[in-house]
Amino acid sequence: RRLKKIEKIADQVLAYEKEMEALTDEELKAKTPYFKELLANGKTLEDILPEAYAVVREVDRRVRNEFPYKVQVMGGIVLNQGDVAEMKTGEGKTLTETMPVYLNALEGKGVHIVTVNEYLASRDAEEMGAIHNYLGITVGLNLRELDSDQKREQYNCDITYSTNSELGFDYLRDHMVLYKEQMVQRPNMYFAIVDEVDS
Repeated sequence: RRLKKIEKIADQVLAYEKEMEALTDEELKAKTPYFKELLANGKTLEDILPEAYAVVREVDRRVRNEFPYKVQVMGGIVLNQGDVAEMKTGEGKTLTETMPVYLNALEGKGVHIVTVNEYLASRDAEEMGAIHNYLGITVGLNLRELDSDQKREQYNCDITYSTNSELGFDYLRDHMVLYKEQMVQRPNMYFAIVDEVDS
């Protein structure tokens, strides 16, 4: 029953395909302020999910020359619901993530993408960051060697790529500072996607 519901939402996303394909780059980019306005006027993320996912699919195609399949759209819906989506190597986990990451970044509260090592964090911030930058979403990369000011800047981006260990250490350091202005992480955690969650 749950899978049928997810599939129904995925079909709504796919229904936008031709409409999105017909948009110019400028029209696609204009979708971000349009979605933010809808959210400000009382719409929920669930309300705008089909169209927002469809926008990201089209941008994935234009920027990365990769177009998420229905099964990847379904994976993106599952991630947005706060659940685990199991995907094997090569099934396009990073592409799947682009949809729920963009959707939640629209709230402006900060989205974390947690990876197992700095190589993956850096690679994904650059490759997938290009998709989000295209749509006017800021992307940060939190690395071990950054100082407090640099870290704060990365955490204040709409999306922050980091490793699980660096997030943990920053959290611990933030709870040892004398003044809250010295903290680097945002005061409230909002939405995170954990890559390789099984490890």
